[in-house]
Amino acid sequence: MELTGAQIVIECLKEQGVDTVFGYPGGAILNVYDELYKHQEIRHILTSHEQGASHAADGYARSTGKVGVCFATSGPGATNLVTGIATAYMDSVPIVAITCNVNVPLLGKDSFQEIDIAGITTPITKHNFIVKDVTKLADTIRRAFRIAQKGRPGPVLVDIPKDITAAKTEYEFCKAEPIARVTDTIREEDLAKALAMIKAAEKPYIFVGGGAVISGASAELKEFVHKVDAPVCDSLMGKGAFDGTNDLYTGMLGMHGTKTSNLGVSECDLLIAVGVRFSDRVLGNAKKFAKQAKILQFDVDAAEINKNIRVDAAVIGDLKEILKRINAELPQLGHEAWIAHILDYKVKYPLTYQEPGLTGPYLVEEIYRQTDGDAIIVTEVGQHQMWAAQYYKYKNPRTFLSSGGLGTMGYGLGAAIGAQVANPGKQVINIAGDGCFRMNMNEIATAVRQKLPLIEVIVNNHVLGMVRQWQDLFYEKRYSATVLDDGVDYVKLAEAMGATGYRATTRETFNEALKAALAAKTPVVIDCVIGCDDKVWPMVAPGAPISEAFDEKDLQEKQQKN
Repeated sequence: MELTGAQIVIECLKEQGVDTVFGYPGGAILNVYDELYKHQEIRHILTSHEQGASHAADGYARSTGKVGVCFATSGPGATNLVTGIATAYMDSVPIVAITCNVNVPLLGKDSFQEIDIAGITTPITKHNFIVKDVTKLADTIRRAFRIAQKGRPGPVLVDIPKDITAAKTEYEFCKAEPIARVTDTIREEDLAKALAMIKAAEKPYIFVGGGAVISGASAELKEFVHKVDAPVCDSLMGKGAFDGTNDLYTGMLGMHGTKTSNLGVSECDLLIAVGVRFSDRVLGNAKKFAKQAKILQFDVDAAEINKNIRVDAAVIGDLKEILKRINAELPQLGHEAWIAHILDYKVKYPLTYQEPGLTGPYLVEEIYRQTDGDAIIVTEVGQHQMWAAQYYKYKNPRTFLSSGGLGTMGYGLGAAIGAQVANPGKQVINIAGDGCFRMNMNEIATAVRQKLPLIEVIVNNHVLGMVRQWQDLFYEKRYSATVLDDGVDYVKLAEAMGATGYRATTRETFNEALKAALAAKTPVVIDCVIGCDDKVWPMVAPGAPISEAFDEKDLQEKQQKN
């Protein structure tokens, strides 16, 4: 049958099983929106800003494992997606961004609202397309979805000139084929070497990253951990891949990781890296990272092998499949003395925070208590993000959503909207700093319009907390441009946008506000006022090895000696 380009866009989305699109209309994409109007089976979420749409598509994807989709018009509409696309790229999130551009004859002529969005996004997408021939549109959209999902996922952009959305061509339905896992790169000799290294180790440690979440390998990972009989740490993106309530779990690794994980990895003789990319935030001083250990890496992306750190062996392929094959050949091992040593560290170096009073860690622990650890936690970027990673125990994958690689302030609220739309039966809570909230707080209006029961917890210290922490520790307390104490009333802001607002200045008032928020069926903002100099502990100083993680007590002792 003969369809317009706009009709083909919608039909291709239906082929892919897309049920939700996040976006913002404009002149160039009007034909697509006009067609979307006729297809109520696809839910469109009108955000307050295109950046919010890209983050919402990201949150939808991270919380479900499905492809998130966002729409934007030409020019500034398209460029407003860029930060969200880059965020998804850095954290391997499958999204398809569909933008429309000026008519083909107007391309390259500085036409009104023309921008080369394909050129702009080339470094931050797995692939992108500009479709100048309507006969190629359907196959291009299908390719975009395949690319976004295959292997290591990521964002793909499809740019369609407006006249292409109006042009007609023959369209034939094509059922979307399931995406095959990458197994052809898994070599028997690599598996054999990995097995030999694991069997020979006396002090193994397992380091889990976002790749384990993406591949859906939690069940296989659990079996692997117990067969190896080893302690487990994770990266920020790996939260929930391994049950955070398990005795073998020791917390996050790296700059704000636990002392147990940092010391344990520094002492182990084999580090098994499962779906991690060895970011600089994990490594500390790369030359001194896990110096006593051989490193064995499992990853779907060959480019990650030996990129940031040299490894002794690797198996390349889908993690779920790698772990299945390893588990089938791995006998039950025992490392009782090593595990006892690590568990002693857990007792000796627990995460602690200031008592009494309202603090970031307390907020996170109370959220965990009142939600029974079953909420989807979304964060912005900064101190509150680290506290959320440290003090909430993630039992399942896809329950912690945060910008890891790019560190995008303003990510959380849009992502929370995407997650809440995708998971209507779950409680979604965005934990934000006041600085982050101010970046994209307009999306509260979106949450209200959609009647989403999400909760926005603002950890309000009236400063840019993480930057101030660095200024305090490493810049002789020169608080340059980090003070936000300007009297903004977040409760009134929330109410002005149609949400319910609470202010908490004590533990008791927060407990009550959170209880009320969890009972509400509409968006709630809780403004939580904490001290401006609260810090995230432990910490590894820039350039230092992770074994030299220090906390407030260590700092005080060092200052007394000096």
